[in-house]
Amino acid sequence: MRTLPLALIALCFGTSAEAATLRTVTTLHAPVVRLSDLFDDAGANANRILGPGPGPGGRIVVEAAQLGAIARQFKVDWRPASTADRAVLDWPGRPLYREAAIAAVKTALLAAGASPDCEIELSDFTAPLVPSESETRPIVADLQYRAEAGQFSGTLSITADAMEPINLRIAGRVDDMMELPVATTRLPAGTVLRPEDVHMARVRTSMVHGEVAHQAAAAVGLQIKRQMIAGQPFLTNELMRPAMVQKGANVLIQLDSPGLSLTAQGRALESGAIGERIRVLNPTTHAVIEAEVTGPDRVRVAPNGTRSTTVAHAGWESVQ
Repeated sequence: MRTLPLALIALCFGTSAEAATLRTVTTLHAPVVRLSDLFDDAGANANRILGPGPGPGGRIVVEAAQLGAIARQFKVDWRPASTADRAVLDWPGRPLYREAAIAAVKTALLAAGASPDCEIELSDFTAPLVPSESETRPIVADLQYRAEAGQFSGTLSITADAMEPINLRIAGRVDDMMELPVATTRLPAGTVLRPEDVHMARVRTSMVHGEVAHQAAAAVGLQIKRQMIAGQPFLTNELMRPAMVQKGANVLIQLDSPGLSLTAQGRALESGAIGERIRVLNPTTHAVIEAEVTGPDRVRVAPNGTRSTTVAHAGWESVQ
């Protein structure tokens, strides 16, 4: 609380008022105090400005002695009844909405070349108080934008009706954003992605290192090579088709040639997805052959698809 300075009351005397009444509590709507804010029926000088009022959200208390001096000076027919008489003057205020400050920053950043789909973070921002009933008009001046570092600074200037402009320095980060599929939750390595494991989200471009999937459909159905955390984009080199054959698994080998189809049992020496070629051991012939994965624990080999110099047909069964 502060006391209204007598030096700012007035420079001239007015006419007498009759039967004035002290206003013990007054809600101001302007940054100045008028005689009518202190007394009802203050007379011809009721609209006289006595001095500056409190700032938005502030309060002034005028004590009995000062009220009496003001009344005598302006010929207001009022006298303090006791030293407890006082007038309380409030100017309601509220913090500037953070969204309004960010919108002003974004307008300035767009003019400086930032992406329309950018995300702004204000550092150590304390919202100033502005009049509760006024429409504020924040703008950013003296903007310094360092695009390569994703940083900015400047002066936030706030104006409103019946309010002195407020200027304060601001700074923060700005990140370009992109819409990407990300992990919905933590996913262990080897997970085959289901639709519920993936959702689209806005991601800071600074988080993207390397080629990533840009659509959910490009990730669903594939298997991840490493553990992922929630919100992490999918790197294309970390996605693979699900393995239909696991290393060490028993597989059915099919050999196709014109007019003949043979099968045999084998053991996979490598894991592989459909369409991939892996090494398979024929335990009967001890031949290591290269075969194409065709389904779960099934591979197909061409007649010339062996890695050994000779391949015996022992162990092959004719398929009618």
